[in-house]
Amino acid sequence: MATVTTGRLFRTTSPFQFAPKSNTFYPKASTMEGSKVKEERQTGSSEKKKIFVAGATGSTGKRIVEQLLAKGFAVKAGVRDVEKAKSAFPGNNSYLEFVKADVTEGSSKLAEAISDDSDAVICATGFRRSWDLTAPWKVDNFGTVNLVEACRKRGVNRFVLISSILVNGAAMGQLLNPAYIFLNVLGLTLIAKLQAEQHIRKSGINYTIIRPGGLKNDPPQGNIVMEQEDTLSGGSISRAQVAQVAVEALLCPESSYKVVEIVARTEAPRRSFEELFSSIKQR
Repeated sequence: MATVTTGRLFRTTSPFQFAPKSNTFYPKASTMEGSKVKEERQTGSSEKKKIFVAGATGSTGKRIVEQLLAKGFAVKAGVRDVEKAKSAFPGNNSYLEFVKADVTEGSSKLAEAISDDSDAVICATGFRRSWDLTAPWKVDNFGTVNLVEACRKRGVNRFVLISSILVNGAAMGQLLNPAYIFLNVLGLTLIAKLQAEQHIRKSGINYTIIRPGGLKNDPPQGNIVMEQEDTLSGGSISRAQVAQVAVEALLCPESSYKVVEIVARTEAPRRSFEELFSSIKQR
């Protein structure tokens, strides 16, 4: 699994610098001017950048939080039950903050949770399987939309979404793909995710949408393969690798305004994240 020792984090409304661990470097902040992105080099600061993580106690979200902290970020974990969430993260890390946040409760409450001190948002939410066929729409569609709108209210201009391969399976000719059928059985989950993606892409926010294959709790096996959107129709990947891609997306300017699909393959060569993200075209 590839690692990156340097990188950049982008935000429109408040240019900043991030100094991970012992390495200090000065990234560029991107400023929107119509449809163009203007880059301006900034001066340095050792202040940690704070990332708001929605779904922080989920199987993937927890790994994202852990990797963000390991990379030198501060984390604001948006959770439904603060006390329960604290028990999921042993120790007392001064750079990990818990706030109550339910994506189904609307953008105004989420904006309060995100507050003015969050520099980027990672959405790793997911509905809990049940017989409630509206659950995927409440969380994976409306919930994600609420989070995007909360970012717009707070002026946060960096958003990373964990989605899924096959969200656009119908257009890919994958209607009979067993995975597509299974994931849509309870509430048209993939369609809900696809519509949320479309909202993000129209929002004007600097986004990276990550579509992983089947998620595994096992340790990583194989190297990460990254493909253009609507390419992969199968495959799997460790949640730890998905978390790594999400964190590295914040550090690689090559990830901006892109939708990427990822799986892991033992025969795949190891590639840096700059290489992986650079191989994907913006659409």
